[in-house]
Amino acid sequence: MSDTLPWLTLLGIALGLAMDAFAVAIATGLTLPSVTPRHTFRLAFHFGLFQFLMPVLGWFGGSQLATHIGGWDHWLAFVLLSFVGGKMLWEARHGEEEVRDRRDPTRGWSLVTLSVATSVDALAVGLSLAFLGESIWAPSAVIGIVAAALTTVGLEFGSRIGPRWGKWAEILGGCVLLLIGARILAGHLQ
Repeated sequence: MSDTLPWLTLLGIALGLAMDAFAVAIATGLTLPSVTPRHTFRLAFHFGLFQFLMPVLGWFGGSQLATHIGGWDHWLAFVLLSFVGGKMLWEARHGEEEVRDRRDPTRGWSLVTLSVATSVDALAVGLSLAFLGESIWAPSAVIGIVAAALTTVGLEFGSRIGPRWGKWAEILGGCVLLLIGARILAGHLQ
């Protein structure tokens, strides 16, 4: 790595990018009846993988991709998070235990949706690193590892408070996702 991107700066970037994954992991932990090692692995692996891949894609895409994606990346994250958060609120409101038991946000399209939504900002970081002439591999690895670690912590935290709060925890989780989506959208519209 060159002197323009010290390790402390890289760690700060990685922590900043991982905050959305951390918050979504807490919300996910709130919704699961019990968090298993399999849930933890799937969510941490996918969030870490997507946080690793998005900067790489941004770096390789360069300025051409920035002009096309930059105008709507915040809308994509907003729509994806709003959909998942709204679905959580609807299910909490209607109290359908069968739906709640069958739904697992660490599987299928919910997992892909959450992985993309929490890693869209990392695409811009990859673009920035390309413009600075930095190598992408070490920063992407650090970003992915930090995201996976914080996802693990967030999921565990959410699972510990979830059983005590039940339906209210799911409502809170849905609201958190909606707020993250709104924050991403508001940050890009200013």
